[in-house]
Amino acid sequence: MSILGWLFLGLVAGFVANKLVIGTGQGVVRDIALGIVGALVGGAAFAYTGHRGITGFDVWSLFVSILGAVLLLVLYHAFAPPRPATPKK
Repeated sequence: MSILGWLFLGLVAGFVANKLVIGTGQGVVRDIALGIVGALVGGAAFAYTGHRGITGFDVWSLFVSILGAVLLLVLYHAFAPPRPATPKK
């Protein structure tokens, strides 16, 4: 898959995962980074369990990427210390 394919897949997967877990997107750069790392995590998890991982630019790869990104976000929010609320002006 080309770099543009990875960037687009990462953007879509990261945005969808953020919408599912947090409720909003986190910006283009963070969504792309989360989606690409999520694709790697999801692909590795699926390969470890004996299933197909990322196969190219298709619906299955998007599904695997979204699941990996959601897993990454859930783990991050489970172990990251809570951030203090910002005061309203």
